[in-house]
Amino acid sequence: MEAVKDLRPQKTVLRKFYKEYRDSLPESEKNRLDKKIQNKLLNTHLFRDEKNILVYVSMKREVNTFEIIETAFSMRKTVAAPRCVPGTRDMDFYIINSLEDFEESNLGVLEPDMQKCEKYSLSEGGVCIVPALAFDKNGYRLGYGKGYYDRFLSNFNGMPIGLCHTSCLSGEGLPHGRYDKRVSLIITEDGIIYI
Repeated sequence: MEAVKDLRPQKTVLRKFYKEYRDSLPESEKNRLDKKIQNKLLNTHLFRDEKNILVYVSMKREVNTFEIIETAFSMRKTVAAPRCVPGTRDMDFYIINSLEDFEESNLGVLEPDMQKCEKYSLSEGGVCIVPALAFDKNGYRLGYGKGYYDRFLSNFNGMPIGLCHTSCLSGEGLPHGRYDKRVSLIITEDGIIYI
């Protein structure tokens, strides 16, 4: 039986590389690229036709999702955002109705306030907009190393979509193991890649 290769050292090196790239990107350039990606997503039939949008709440170095969230609100879609389950590597999505429904977590991340928001049922499916430091053209992602999205996507029966800058799209393929989940579609400022 072949030994399972430990991918962690390779992923650690790649995470450092992509974080440094993102940190070096001037804010005006990041905003320009993010806007192109947002527009491409908002103009897909997948976004326009889907009534349920699950979406990450962007942090500084991620593709900005706030305009996506606001547009989904204006289109009367059901919008859900993730909240980590304390003491685990799991997360649930909660339906939000405005940006006022967020509270800051201990890690400084905006999450739905459980006092205001109803838990989203996975049986509803939908489009899930997934964050990553990088993607490859086979749909594999380099996340932050905690496995939250891989666990979530293993039980999700909707359409996972990745957003990233073209510079964060690996042409060589990213290291991945049996628990790593792929997205079905990747949107960059240069186009849409169907997996």
